[in-house]
Amino acid sequence: MAKVTKKQKEAQAKVDSSKAYTLAEASALVKEITNVNFDASVDLAVRLNVDPRKANQMVRGVVTLPHGTGKDVKVLALVTPDKEAEAKEAGADFVGLDEYLDKIKGGWTDVDVIITMPSVMGKLGPLGRILGPRGLMPNPKTGTVTMDVAKAVSDVKAGKIDFKVDKTGIVHASIGKSSFDAKKLAGNAKELITTLVKLKPQAAKGIYIKSIFMSSTMSPGVQVDTKNFAAE
Repeated sequence: MAKVTKKQKEAQAKVDSSKAYTLAEASALVKEITNVNFDASVDLAVRLNVDPRKANQMVRGVVTLPHGTGKDVKVLALVTPDKEAEAKEAGADFVGLDEYLDKIKGGWTDVDVIITMPSVMGKLGPLGRILGPRGLMPNPKTGTVTMDVAKAVSDVKAGKIDFKVDKTGIVHASIGKSSFDAKKLAGNAKELITTLVKLKPQAAKGIYIKSIFMSSTMSPGVQVDTKNFAAE
């Protein structure tokens, strides 16, 4: 069993496990209990009352976090030559087609998001076994397969993320960094939760959001009030 350090004990002591906090309170508390010596990611884990094995209860979508992710997102634009200039101008880190397809075949996946065009998707099919497990396969539903390549690149760079409920019914998403102001973390979290509420499947019965926890890298989880999360 892993030994609990003094700092971890101190952090745990500051979290009231019997209390459900507002997003404003949770954001401030997570900042307070984060004690790693790097700019930790702050994550939200939302447990939904859905059965992801059933197609009519799958929850996935995209959200643009109003204050960005705090991450330098590396974007690969797999586009035809006529779209290369706009992709580069929009901020794509890597732009091209066949040379990058060959690199991916060789195992290269050093990017966070791949954006492409409908006409190129056929070439990506054989690479599904490489891109799929890493969550890198472009998808029209998340806006990463589009003719408006420039907008897609700009959106991702500005804080657009995609999310998908996992097999246990939980949506995990990064909502910023511990260096963010608490109000910005709360604002990003509120945007994600509000988006999830809008995506509630008609087949989902009963209480939709069962629990919400906010945490940073290596910090304890802070429970968020599912009914009154937006309170100040």
